[in-house]
Amino acid sequence: MISDGVEDEEKWLAAGIAGLQQNAFYMHRALDSNNLRDALKYSAQMLSELRTSKLSPHKYYELYMRAFDELRKLEMFFKEEARRGCSIIDLYELVQHAGNILPRLYLLCTVGSVYIKSKEAPAKDVLKDLVEMSRGIQNPVRGLFLRSYLSQVSRDKLPDIGSEYEGDADTVKDAVEFVLQNFTEMNKLWVRMQHQGPAREKEKREKERSELRDLVGKNLHVLSQIEGVDLELYKDTVLPRVLEQVVNCKDELAQFYLMDCIIQVFPDEYHLQTLDILLGACPQLQPSVDIKTVLSQLMERLSNYAASSTEVLPEFLQVEAFSKLSNAIGKVIEAQVDMPIIGVVTLYSSLLKFTLHVHPDRLDYADQVLGSFVKKLSGKGKIEDSRATKQVVALLSAPLEKYNDIVTALKLSNYPRVLGFLDSGTNKVMATVIIQSIMKNTTHVLTAEKVEALFELIKGLIEDLDGTPDDEVDEEDFKEEQNSVARLIQMFSNDDSEEMFKIICTVKKHILTGGPKRLPFTVPPLVFSSLKLVRKLQAQDENPFGDEASTTPKKLFQLLTQIIEALLNVPAPELALRLYLQCAEAANDCDLEPVAYEFFTQAYILYEEEISDSKAQVTAIHLIIGTLQRMHVFGVENRDTLTHKATGYSAKLLKKPDQCRAVYACSHLFWVDDQENMKDGERVLICLKRALRIANASQQMSNATRGSTGSVALFVEILNKYLYFLEKGNPQITVDSVQSLIELITTELHSDSTSPEPATDAFFASTLRYIQFQKQKGGAVGERYESIKV
Repeated sequence: MISDGVEDEEKWLAAGIAGLQQNAFYMHRALDSNNLRDALKYSAQMLSELRTSKLSPHKYYELYMRAFDELRKLEMFFKEEARRGCSIIDLYELVQHAGNILPRLYLLCTVGSVYIKSKEAPAKDVLKDLVEMSRGIQNPVRGLFLRSYLSQVSRDKLPDIGSEYEGDADTVKDAVEFVLQNFTEMNKLWVRMQHQGPAREKEKREKERSELRDLVGKNLHVLSQIEGVDLELYKDTVLPRVLEQVVNCKDELAQFYLMDCIIQVFPDEYHLQTLDILLGACPQLQPSVDIKTVLSQLMERLSNYAASSTEVLPEFLQVEAFSKLSNAIGKVIEAQVDMPIIGVVTLYSSLLKFTLHVHPDRLDYADQVLGSFVKKLSGKGKIEDSRATKQVVALLSAPLEKYNDIVTALKLSNYPRVLGFLDSGTNKVMATVIIQSIMKNTTHVLTAEKVEALFELIKGLIEDLDGTPDDEVDEEDFKEEQNSVARLIQMFSNDDSEEMFKIICTVKKHILTGGPKRLPFTVPPLVFSSLKLVRKLQAQDENPFGDEASTTPKKLFQLLTQIIEALLNVPAPELALRLYLQCAEAANDCDLEPVAYEFFTQAYILYEEEISDSKAQVTAIHLIIGTLQRMHVFGVENRDTLTHKATGYSAKLLKKPDQCRAVYACSHLFWVDDQENMKDGERVLICLKRALRIANASQQMSNATRGSTGSVALFVEILNKYLYFLEKGNPQITVDSVQSLIELITTELHSDSTSPEPATDAFFASTLRYIQFQKQKGGAVGERYESIKV
């Protein structure tokens, strides 16, 4: 059926064009022969094709444009006739004898254009005559196109200031009256279109109406181009008349389009000075009108106007633009009781952006907008509409983007209350936006109070909010979120030690409520922030007597113990061990032996009771040895205890190569370069000999299980340790022991049972080259190498 209708319409259009072209041909022939009577006869027959009611507006427009082109040629003919002395008044009378009203009015408009140009009559009289007579066409489509033609031919002939058609003092008012009258009639015709035809085709008619909206809107554009329309005339006449028509038509499509036209075509300065009138019409519009878009565009234009020059800013304060816009939005929301949440959010988001652009120094205005938003949404619970939540994120992001400083945003008391309307997922998104803003602008949060407020804003990342199913959280997203929180913790700083201690306590309070899953991400940065403060206090030698009222390293170490103990609930023993060792080293720098010993004790307990994986044990024992080797605070007894434990752990590792490497690493515990009381050459030698025995046992095991003696890499590594201690002047390390080890390695490498290993061969060759280099270099070290044969 639809395809049949389209085909029929194409036929009717083709027939109309054919009739129009045929009559146009005869009209041209009459024009060429200067036969005025025949020219008018055929032009009237040509224009009769526009009387059809069978075409849709889209197809009618095609037919109209062809007729329009022909009328331009007819107008040129009339101008020539007038130049040759033909009376335009007689011509104006003559065309009124056309049989049908529609062709008659098209011809009248065409002749009227020439009539005004001839200046034989005042422009205002001719225009008034034409606009009044055009009421004779009440069919919506035909009437719209006729009046559009009238507007088109008259737009350059309005009696405007500076125009050649300017008349008496009221000339501009006449021009405005003509355009307003034409606009009013066209709008009535346009609105009436919705009632033409059966109800089932309403959607189709609305689409057709939408296609014709520019015909009506052009009148407002013409009004905006009239030079004589100053602010006073606009305020007293133009805007009230246009808004009266907009409100009274009670049509959703017309109201939305015309309000948009008003905002777009008239100057920003006029909008600012007539805000009361313009905003007063908004609550009177139909509830279904998309008012949020209209007001958003108005606020955007005013924002851009404010940004264009600082000189206009006093005008905004003078007219109290913010107050008027805020009140208007409140009234619109009250008037449109069924306005969806997205509409409310969009309006307040636009108002906030306007406020931040026009009044960036007035934080109270921004907070007032957020407060109004909270008030409007109170009692409605979490926002579920995804589009609305995106707008809330935009609303909350606006202050961050404007001020580039979260500290300023924290002054907005209603900011966290707006966050409360977001679901847990969007809360996380907003928290991430806040953290990214801090990182991007390298904002340092300086007080515990501000840290508290900030954690209130990002609690979606700090703790599990109600209704967050754990199984739905993507692991990669979770890691990225917690890593961003970890980076954030590093941004908290204050030169005042007391305030920094309060900040650390505040962070601790929040992250310990985050559950075991988050602690491995959030505890380490807090520990290192605390250690940074410890070292700062130690450098200042602040409060050496440990006054309870002041921040001291001891108090910080007590706090650190509590923080790291929280990791045991995760459990994350390997991370906790690393952190205990970091704290031990800091305690060492502060000369707090009991504290350092306690941290080592906790690390050893973790190693014994919690770390069972062989690879993790190897890593842990090397960390313990490395940290213990750097400690200088321990007395003989405590050091011996810890060293004995470390060597014992080394010898009990599962794999022989791991045992060997850990044991020879322990040799460094008995020989520390810069401390004379920690140079025990005999125990160094015991460790190295023990490592050799383990390496030998490893080879025998390999021989028993695989039929080959396996790698000799361990012997080469031990040889390098021997050389290190030989250089350092350990009297227990002799040239003979080094020589015998070199010979052992050489023999093993050439043995048939040894598996070839290029890396080991290269390592050994490099070691021999080093010995040769030191011998050639000479000096005190070279002398020790002199007797070694390679």
